[in-house]
Amino acid sequence: MTELKYKFTNDTLFKMLFVQYPDLLMKLVSELLSIPLESIGEFIITNPDILPDVIGEKFCRLDINMTIDGKRADLEIQVKNEGDYPERSLYYWAREFSSALGESEKYIDLPRTIIISIIDFPLFKCAEFHSEFQVLEVNRQEQLTDKMSLHYFELPKLPKSVSKDDELRLWLSLFRVKTEEELKQFETMGVPIMEQAVIAYRKVTATDEFKEKERLLSRARHNEAAALYNAEKKKAIEIAKNFLTMGFPIEQISKGTGLTHDEVVALRDADK
Repeated sequence: MTELKYKFTNDTLFKMLFVQYPDLLMKLVSELLSIPLESIGEFIITNPDILPDVIGEKFCRLDINMTIDGKRADLEIQVKNEGDYPERSLYYWAREFSSALGESEKYIDLPRTIIISIIDFPLFKCAEFHSEFQVLEVNRQEQLTDKMSLHYFELPKLPKSVSKDDELRLWLSLFRVKTEEELKQFETMGVPIMEQAVIAYRKVTATDEFKEKERLLSRARHNEAAALYNAEKKKAIEIAKNFLTMGFPIEQISKGTGLTHDEVVALRDADK
């Protein structure tokens, strides 16, 4: 098996592929939201560029914002479970929703705002791979407003075998592809939209533009990880110093802070 260097969940690839091939994006979104493709009149990508300052931004997101027949939609890819995704996706919705109100507009004019999250980890305690959340009254299940919608598609819950006639599951299964052999299966299964998606994948990943943006983003991720590590280390050292002042044993401080025995001893000796 030959592992793919770039998977469909790759941030840079995800953004560039669907921005450069908006017809593929529209077909994907129509499946994710169960909107008949032929019924979509207006479809605009409102953040098509990957700006240099965004690549260097802390915790940068390469999401795709769209306007679909007057509704606002945000498509996200999340690979790692960092323990806060429900709150993060709610924040994304709040930001998109609140930023839609013009200076002279009324609250009633705020558009329906939809966050679509394709996530590569289990999030909810259910067997279904698709969950949609709205604002409902707790007892009566009465809808407060139709202007909030959060969709989550959990890739690990997809069935192993998918019918050629089920385009939603085919699209989501494409995001799970990890090897060249699996990719070729999608390319040769006789489903035109899957063949188009694989061809687009190969074209985008072969470009110098993609490789350079991926290099910059990879460096930004490395710098971000290093900054987080240094911040956590600094915090652990401060805590260890406090514990030393209070007379805690070396081994207990080591276990409580994650510092090694020698690091705690060095901190103790430095204060003598």
